[in-house]
Amino acid sequence: MTKLPDAEKLCEQLAAELRPRIGPKSAMVGLYTGGAWLAERLHGMLDMKSPLGLMDIAFYRDDYAARGLKHDPKRTKIPFDVNGAELLLVDDVLYSGRTVRAAMNELFDYGRPASISLVVLADRGGRQLPICPQHCGVKLDVPAGMRLRLQRGDDGRLALAMEKQGE
Repeated sequence: MTKLPDAEKLCEQLAAELRPRIGPKSAMVGLYTGGAWLAERLHGMLDMKSPLGLMDIAFYRDDYAARGLKHDPKRTKIPFDVNGAELLLVDDVLYSGRTVRAAMNELFDYGRPASISLVVLADRGGRQLPICPQHCGVKLDVPAGMRLRLQRGDDGRLALAMEKQGE
């Protein structure tokens, strides 16, 4: 099995890359679950002034009618004005692009940001939509039938894991 990169080091690298781009209009939104964990970490490392936003895009997915809810939905919390904000949209793993599309649809229900930049810990390829990250910790080739996801240990440490899809 392929050795996966250290998620903690990737977080540090992303924070270093983002730090010079944080300005007075910058705000961050993390996507539940893994993206929220990553966003919480980055938000603290960057000492951002605006509060952290968190989103669950389950109801905005284009396959909601077919999939229904596979988890206990969380409440989206955007505790800042989206209008004119320079948003950092944070997710753990970028795959098809459908989650990001759903997140952007939901964000526009809250207002019109000045910009949205996508921040991901890992890009596994396999895009179905023309979406790409502006900030990416690592690009990985993930074999067919496998899933890449972020895990958080009891101690709060983040780690990338690969497993068979459907597990």
